[in-house]
Amino acid sequence: MRYARRSIEPGVLAALKQFPAVVLTGPRRTGKTWMLRRLLPKASYVLLEDPDLVARLRADPQGFLDGLRLPAILDEIQHVPELFAYVRARIDREPRRVGRWVLTGSQEAPLMQGVSESMAGRAAIFQLLPLSTRESPKVSLRLGGFPEVVARPSAAGLWFSSYVQAYLERDVRAVTMVRDLATFRRFLGLLATRHGQLLNRTELAAPLGVSVPTISQWMGVLETTGQILVVPPYYENAGKRLVKSPKVYITDSGLACHLLGIESARDLDRSPFLGALFEGFVIAEIVKRQTAAGRRRAVYHFRDEQGLEVDVVVPGVDRVWLVECKAGRTVTPAMATSLQRLARALRATAAPSLPVEACLVHRPPRAGTVTTAVAPGVSALSWEAFLTRFDRH
Repeated sequence: MRYARRSIEPGVLAALKQFPAVVLTGPRRTGKTWMLRRLLPKASYVLLEDPDLVARLRADPQGFLDGLRLPAILDEIQHVPELFAYVRARIDREPRRVGRWVLTGSQEAPLMQGVSESMAGRAAIFQLLPLSTRESPKVSLRLGGFPEVVARPSAAGLWFSSYVQAYLERDVRAVTMVRDLATFRRFLGLLATRHGQLLNRTELAAPLGVSVPTISQWMGVLETTGQILVVPPYYENAGKRLVKSPKVYITDSGLACHLLGIESARDLDRSPFLGALFEGFVIAEIVKRQTAAGRRRAVYHFRDEQGLEVDVVVPGVDRVWLVECKAGRTVTPAMATSLQRLARALRATAAPSLPVEACLVHRPPRAGTVTTAVAPGVSALSWEAFLTRFDRH
């Protein structure tokens, strides 16, 4: 499988010259190990998943670390969180020596707890999500961006089935005590049908026969292991009564399609979930760009009680982006109405000092002319053109 260079690589290499340690987290199978071994071919590498190795390490952690040739990559370190304290002690003995420790983990919550307690100020922290369209032209709405799916699209169905099973048996059980994995698997499928909708835990709990606190716990598992994006509401426009519920998306559109039973491009075009899937795809691409640049994740949605709704609000350094996502290939001026209304409100109240860039993002037509002029103050852009523009800022 040909390697796809990751946008996060320059930041990781720069951090290795400035910090004693680098921590790389993210969902399972996003390519963390492959990227690091390519960036650091001379580093020693230890995968902390073998039970015998973990037992030996716990019996003599100092001896284990003494035997490592530095720099060292300690992969899936969440399996041995007590190792953080020993690594920290070694860093503190030689605080000026940089780039010696690289720690990775798929389960973000336990890993980050160890980082916050043991590695604060000593480690640069990065998150690697599935491939973005900037990293590989083979990333698509139906297949998503997991590297192995992108490399072998014909085996996508089998890969996703195996991925879900491995995720249930390994990450879910490691993060929290989920006793009924069959019900949790049904929860994943039900959540996929709520992709792009306001989060309503009661509606999720009732058909599964579980409590609302259980749903909240399961949502936390999915979010901390990088499987979902929870998009909060945008509160800056104080002059409106706003809907305060977040929206929820499956992070990888390919996994969302699999959970919804969408197996081909024809299935996707006919699916009632096409609009929500396209919206989530655009949002995930924005988040991947923010994460790769080392920026704080800042993606919101807007909805007020009078029915004004805009899919995506992204406050940036030099502008506020308003994005309405339309899965169709034809755009009309009527589609820009919400963007125009919210743009006027933001210019008048919340963001008078920043320009507001309003974009109607759609799938490009397979043939014919593409127009960018749709309504005053609103640009109509294919998703590729929008992301190219977004990358410039």
